[in-house]
Amino acid sequence: MTMLIPFAGLSPVPWKNGAGSTTEIAVFPQDAGFTDFDWRVSLATIGADGPFSVFPGVDRTLALVEGHGGTSTDFNAMTRTDRCYHSFGRRRLDGPSTFVARAPVTVLFLAEGESLELSSEDERIAMVRYDAMLLDQGTVWKLDAGQGTIFIVDIHYYDDEDDLDNEDGHYDD
Repeated sequence: MTMLIPFAGLSPVPWKNGAGSTTEIAVFPQDAGFTDFDWRVSLATIGADGPFSVFPGVDRTLALVEGHGGTSTDFNAMTRTDRCYHSFGRRRLDGPSTFVARAPVTVLFLAEGESLELSSEDERIAMVRYDAMLLDQGTVWKLDAGQGTIFIVDIHYYDDEDDLDNEDGHYDD
């Protein structure tokens, strides 16, 4: 399910305490709230110091995107520990390179740089800063960017290992 998620089409939601806002990039199941998501990827704009939100039973990875004190923007990946887990990677881009999504769910996020072009045998997609992509597992992508940084979130469900068909590398439904 390759899908471009343009940042320009997303809306920030102010925090109850007024100290910032969150822009949800992707969540599963679709339209899930804070208590029933399996996984969630978002950007938080922090405008003032305040208590850190606690999500019991959720693993969380935060990465600074912009700012060093005062107002900042953080990338946030969260997975519900009883259903799935994630790994986080950061990759600097400097010219053409290759990327293969290795997880059942891979989110690629353009954290730095003006633009990034992804191309596979079947598709060509242009991204701008803060856009994200949901990528199909196993597809080989050529990445072409001047300079930039991407964040990669690989999400695995615990039952994926049981469903893997080793002969063709696809997951059963």
